[in-house]
Amino acid sequence: PAAPVAPPAPAAPPAPAAPAEVSLTKSRPVSLSKGQKVTLRKDGGVALTYIQMGLGWDPIEKRGMFGNRSANVDLDASAVLFADDNMVDVAYYGQLTSKDGSIRHQGDNLTGEGAGDDEVILVDLTRIPPHVSTIVFIVTSYRGHTFEQVKNAFCRLVDTTSSAELARFTLQGGMPFTGMVMAKVYRVGGEWKLQAIGEGIQAKHAGEAAPQLARFLGV
Repeated sequence: PAAPVAPPAPAAPPAPAAPAEVSLTKSRPVSLSKGQKVTLRKDGGVALTYIQMGLGWDPIEKRGMFGNRSANVDLDASAVLFADDNMVDVAYYGQLTSKDGSIRHQGDNLTGEGAGDDEVILVDLTRIPPHVSTIVFIVTSYRGHTFEQVKNAFCRLVDTTSSAELARFTLQGGMPFTGMVMAKVYRVGGEWKLQAIGEGIQAKHAGEAAPQLARFLGV
């Protein structure tokens, strides 16, 4: 008798498509999705030189017998600088300026109260040392609250020279992590690009976060 014919192997599911790279325009800020990339050029192809990363959040209000109250959530924004896979510097509440002066943290916000950016990190792309390949922007919870107690966490890219918002990435839903990798700015050839990340880590400060960032450094 003829040998039985093996059924065809099931086709592998297609890999999810990466979000398309988008362009920046001053007139309409780009709303980024997780993983999306933008090249840091303005309208007309001019490279951005001075940018600021604004990070914000709101504590979730809890209803109690004596009215509503917000959890006392102290989140901290940090910029961690890497030369390939090696961390070489950081700008955060304990060191507001990177050693080379290219990145300046505008100071600590202890509550997240109020509208707009809660913490701002200024980046002079013209002064980033040549060996620095990636800047990772993270938010960590100093008192150990998780992002389940936070809403409306976002990061936004602003062209410092014009104060125009160019891109915004908003986290949807709280996650059981004490740290969040929001975005990275990295070199590709002679250009800088931004990528929205939005992945959780367990870290209360930049020192705890740094060893966990290697997986976000690939292009």
